Amino acid sequence: MSDSSTKKVSVGIVGASGYGGVQLVRLLLTHPQVEITYLGGESSAGKEYGDLYPHLHHKVKRKIEPIDLDTIASRCEVVFLGLPNGLACKMAPTLLEKGCKVLDLSADYRFKDLETYTTWYNVERDDGETASKAVYGLPELYREQIKNGVLIGCPGCYPTASLLALAPLLKQGLVVPESIIIDAKSGTSGGGRQPKIHLLLAEADNSLGAYGVAKHRHTPEIEQVCSDLARREVKIQFTPHLVPMPRGILATVYGTLTDPGLVTDDLITIYRAFYRNSVFVNILDRGVYPQTKWACNTNVAYIGLEVDPRTGRIIVMSAIDNLIKGQAGQAVQCFNLMMGWPEELGLPTLAFYP
Repeated sequence: MSDSSTKKVSVGIVGASGYGGVQLVRLLLTHPQVEITYLGGESSAGKEYGDLYPHLHHKVKRKIEPIDLDTIASRCEVVFLGLPNGLACKMAPTLLEKGCKVLDLSADYRFKDLETYTTWYNVERDDGETASKAVYGLPELYREQIKNGVLIGCPGCYPTASLLALAPLLKQGLVVPESIIIDAKSGTSGGGRQPKIHLLLAEADNSLGAYGVAKHRHTPEIEQVCSDLARREVKIQFTPHLVPMPRGILATVYGTLTDPGLVTDDLITIYRAFYRNSVFVNILDRGVYPQTKWACNTNVAYIGLEVDPRTGRIIVMSAIDNLIKGQAGQAVQCFNLMMGWPEELGLPTLAFYP
């Protein structure tokens, strides 16, 4: 690798036409150490990027190119894969062999056990050797591993919000794992840019509903990391909901405390100590509870918490932008760590409010 102080790192984005892809383009356009050298896609191949996203027409003078791994590897030192589940696992092994570092935004490289992936995603895998190299890309928990990684499986948006809320409790044995319930709500951009009936304005507006009840694909991903933190197998109850807003996630997590003598101020102190080196996690003061608008268009997670002494439970609320901290921004955060740069380089921390 050339000295990053004199030469920008060449970066490619495969799947650049989706919501995650355009967030990556926006963030990397203003990243001081990056040159975007490839934008790839399938159905959008041959189209000017500015025709897909006219607000970037004056900034991006590049066409979406067909996906060709030789071309990608010849131009790019680092590749972001923003593809539907089941495609990254067919590309990453070749890209790694050709010397690229890879950050995958799909679910393909989030799982240690590929049988679990196959069970939940219905995709057979034959890339176990490659998958064994993957690092789960939640920097607040796996920072040192990410620094040395060449293949990062970037987390889903629901797991990011939920795990940031749960990590201090599980790591320090402060919550009964079997008692954990996650009630999470997401904006419609989490469903992607492809047209879907339930995401139409007439369907989603003025309505709130649950989906994927007891079977959402992010459940095993959350359980895997919870089990790692607790050093024992953990099963959680996770229910997602669709909220009629474009972006944002609010996860409200409930759990029974192992020590009923703990009070809210104790937990705030514990959380602030746990995240003391995490620039993108903001633990709120007592009585202040996060709102998605605070995190909109930023890579920041806002976490508020309250202990209910009557029930012996803790309630933790976590708000993020599902497309930034829950997707593209987190990938860039991991990229910065891989390159040895400051974690916050090129990432937004202040929302436009209101």
